[in-house]
Amino acid sequence: MSSGIRATVRFSSLSACPLAVASTVSESAIEQVSTSAALSGENGSVTEFLADGDSGTICDACAEAGAQVEPVFEYGTATLFRLEHGEEERCPCESLGRHGCPVHRYVAADGELTLVFHASSFELLQEIMGEFRESYAPVDVQRLLQPPLDGTPEERVFVNRGTLTDRQYEVLSVAFERGYFDRPKQANATELADELGITQSTFTEHLMAAHRKLLADIID
Repeated sequence: MSSGIRATVRFSSLSACPLAVASTVSESAIEQVSTSAALSGENGSVTEFLADGDSGTICDACAEAGAQVEPVFEYGTATLFRLEHGEEERCPCESLGRHGCPVHRYVAADGELTLVFHASSFELLQEIMGEFRESYAPVDVQRLLQPPLDGTPEERVFVNRGTLTDRQYEVLSVAFERGYFDRPKQANATELADELGITQSTFTEHLMAAHRKLLADIID
């Protein structure tokens, strides 16, 4: 039996996805998401997510997008919202549910949605990506991994490279390519800063900011 493929894909324009809408309205990232499967003979599955911001504003914005979201609990400045899915598909998550593909992680930020999900075969993945491009374009494949993967499921974390600014990614890439992280070093901070046309302190600031963002995903 095929071990399947784990895919990481990003959608940059989802007007009907409540997670994308809520992230835009709240101007914050949404990463704490859970989805329950419906029992046989009962209504659709339920998605719950935690978002900052005014709950009424988020509910109104989701309603305008065609999604009925209800606040459940408040945790300080954040609110837990609940969405009951119907038969009509409005977002990629619901399409994956129809195909029986479990979602390992959701990340919504600035109106963009990143999904990490598992497809049982490459053929199924191709079919899903075809539907995504037809219904939810633009969509970008960030990463494809074929198990078995090293480590426990808890150790196989998703690193959200999209949290880096263009400049942070450029500095990190140049440092890696020039051997800044090698032992012994193949290049120093002064040389790389000159190559990038920035000061050494700015180079170090961008590099440390990139480290913090990526390590936050790994160590969380």
